[in-house]
Amino acid sequence: MSENQIPDSIKKILPLILATAIFMQMLDSTILNTSLPSIARDLQESPLNMQNAIISYVLTLALFMPVSGFLADKFGTKKIFISSLVVFSLGSLFCSLSQNLTELVISRVVQGIGGSLMTPVGKLALIKTFDKNELLKAMNYAIVPALIGPVLGPLVGGYLVDYLSWHWIFLINIPIGILGIVLSIRYMPNYKSMVIDFDLKGFLMFAMASVLLSMSLELMGNAKNITPVLLVFLLGFLMLFFYYRHAQRDKNPIFPLNLFQVRTFRVGILGNLATRLGISSIPLLIPLMIQIAYGQSAFVSGWIVAPMALTSMFGKSAVIKILDRFGYRSTLMVNTFIIGVLICCLAIPGAHSSIYWYVPILLLLGFFNSIQFTSMNTISIADLRAYHTSSGNSLVAVNQQFAIGFGISFGLIVLKLFEGDIKLIHNETHNAYRYTFLIMGAITIFSGLVFRRLHSKDGENMRSV
Repeated sequence: MSENQIPDSIKKILPLILATAIFMQMLDSTILNTSLPSIARDLQESPLNMQNAIISYVLTLALFMPVSGFLADKFGTKKIFISSLVVFSLGSLFCSLSQNLTELVISRVVQGIGGSLMTPVGKLALIKTFDKNELLKAMNYAIVPALIGPVLGPLVGGYLVDYLSWHWIFLINIPIGILGIVLSIRYMPNYKSMVIDFDLKGFLMFAMASVLLSMSLELMGNAKNITPVLLVFLLGFLMLFFYYRHAQRDKNPIFPLNLFQVRTFRVGILGNLATRLGISSIPLLIPLMIQIAYGQSAFVSGWIVAPMALTSMFGKSAVIKILDRFGYRSTLMVNTFIIGVLICCLAIPGAHSSIYWYVPILLLLGFFNSIQFTSMNTISIADLRAYHTSSGNSLVAVNQQFAIGFGISFGLIVLKLFEGDIKLIHNETHNAYRYTFLIMGAITIFSGLVFRRLHSKDGENMRSV
C-alpha cells in the first residue's frame, strides 16, 4: 500500500487501534500500582520488593524496543503489531497464574516482549500514515481514548483486589487484546522498508549496557556495599561507550549517531530522561502511601488516584491550543516547573490529615503531566527526516521506558533511605513519603532547565494549521 493512497477508513480506525494497545499497557500499569501491596501479602513479599514486577517489565520494554523498527520494516507493521498483541495477552494470562514473585517476574518479561513491539510499531504506522501537520491531532486522538485505562485502572484494580483476587487484574487484558487483533487484521496497514540490514552487534552492545545500568539502580536500593554497584554501573557505561565507537564506524547502526545532530531530537530525549526521573515514581508512591501509611484499602487508594488520570484527558484536549499559543520552549519550561511544585505539595498533608487533600493536587498533576508528555514526545520527532523515522521513533520509546524505570527505582531508593532513618522521620512512615515527594519535586523543577536549549520557533511544523 502506498503511503500516499491511504483509504479514509484506515485513517479513521488506525488511531483507535493504537489506542487499544496503549489502553492495555496503561490499564495494566495503573492496576498493578494499586494492587502491589495485596499481591505482596499473597506472595509473602515486602511491598517495596515488589518493584521487581514493574522494573522487569520496563527493562524488557527498553531491551526489545530497539528491534521494533527493524522487525516492522522487514516483516511489515501489520504482522508485527498483531504478533505483539498475541504475546502481550499470553503474558497477561501467565501473570494471573503466577504462584510466587519469580513466576510473576518471568510472566511480566513475556508481557514486556509483547509491549516492546506493540506501542512503537503502532506509532510507527501512525507516523507513516499521516502528514506532519496532521500527526499531532492523530496522535492526540489515539491517546485520549487510551487515557480511560488509567482512570479505570485504579478503580477496577482496587475493586478486583478487595472483592475478588489480584489475578483478575491481568485477565482483564485478554478481551481487550482480542479486540485489537480483530481491528488490526482488517485496518492496520502493512508498511515495509527496503532496508533490512540489522545491526546485531550494536543491538547486543546497547542491550548489555541497558541491562547493566538498570541492574546498578536495582542493586543500589538493596546493596550494603557500594563497590559491586559501582562496578556494574561502570561496566554498563563502558558498553555504552563501545556502542558509541561501533556506531561511528558502522554504516547502518541500530541508532545512528547523526540522530543527535537534530537539536529538537536531542533536547526531547534528554528532557524526557531528566523530567521523568522525578515524575515516574509518583503513580506508584501514592497508592503505596495510602495503603501502607494511612492503612486504607486498595479500592480507596484507587479512588484517590483515578482523578489524576481523568484530568489527563483535559490536558490532551488542551495541549494543541497551548502549544499554538506559547510554543514548545515556553510550554515545556513553565509546565515542568508547575509539575515540580505540585509534587512538592504532596508533602503538605500530615499523617492525621484527610487523605482527600491529595485529590485536588493530583487533579492538577494529571492535567500538567498530560501536557508534558505529549509535548516532549512530539518535539522529539518534529525535525526527523523520513529515513530516520523508524530508528528515531524506536529510540524515543526506549528512552521513555528507561526514564520510567530509572524514575521508579530512584523514587523507591529515596523512600527506603528515609524509611531507614528512624530519627529523621520520627518513627512515622508517612514522613518518609513526604520527604521523598520533596526530593522528587525538586529534581523535576531543576530538570526544566533542559528545555532552555529549544528555540522559540521549534516545533512549528508540528502545530495545527
